[in-house]
Amino acid sequence: MARVVVVSGGGTGVGQATAARFARDGADVVIVGRRADVLARAAEGIEAQGAGSVHAVAADLTDADQALRVRDEVVERHGRVDVVVANAGGNVTRQGPPSETGADRPELDRLLTVREHWQGNFESNVLTAVLLVEALADVLTDNGRVVLVSSIAAYRGSGNGSYGAAKAALHPYAFDLSAALGARGITVNVVAPGYVEETEFFGDTMTEERRERLLAQAHNGRAGTVIDVAETVHWLASPGAGHVTAQIVQVNGGALLGR
Repeated sequence: MARVVVVSGGGTGVGQATAARFARDGADVVIVGRRADVLARAAEGIEAQGAGSVHAVAADLTDADQALRVRDEVVERHGRVDVVVANAGGNVTRQGPPSETGADRPELDRLLTVREHWQGNFESNVLTAVLLVEALADVLTDNGRVVLVSSIAAYRGSGNGSYGAAKAALHPYAFDLSAALGARGITVNVVAPGYVEETEFFGDTMTEERRERLLAQAHNGRAGTVIDVAETVHWLASPGAGHVTAQIVQVNGGALLGR
């Protein structure tokens, strides 16, 4: 029987590579994300490789109603879930709303922007994972797998405080969830990648100087790839990792330690 695998943020980057990795095993994969057109292209591309089935569900996982809608669609289509990969997220850097006091209160404008960054990163990186996992928990099979995707920023900061802090929040959540679900043979782990190319994460902010600095931090002298992360997630979801739970697995080429 094919495993049923749900991957959030499955339309691009790490999520798409992870979905494709499970599909190559013949899994029935459900990819979730906010952009229906991006998901549709990803599903078509994965299935074109002759892999397992891929079903796309467009949903904003910061919304509890939409998280439950994902659950309902998965149950209607497959009846259960074997693996949940909570990969959706990103570094929210949108500007805060202007204050009503305008130029008379520039300090208020600054704090409103700070609030927007912290709230946005909490929603994008924590709620998207927590609401999806909690919505699917009661249909997750015994001996199932949950993998949350964090970041090296959870250990060494992100330059703006809020993104690294949001990713770090996933770690104790995984520990508590592992304890709660362990009696059913379910494992819960976190993968924390370092600098990974082939994603939308950095947008147009990646300069050659910054890239060279990040590459120099890795002991193997190279950037991570989406395949590096996907293979780690896939292993954590395998039978061979059945006694690995409540762990943070770093995929960064040694960059956390630096040179």
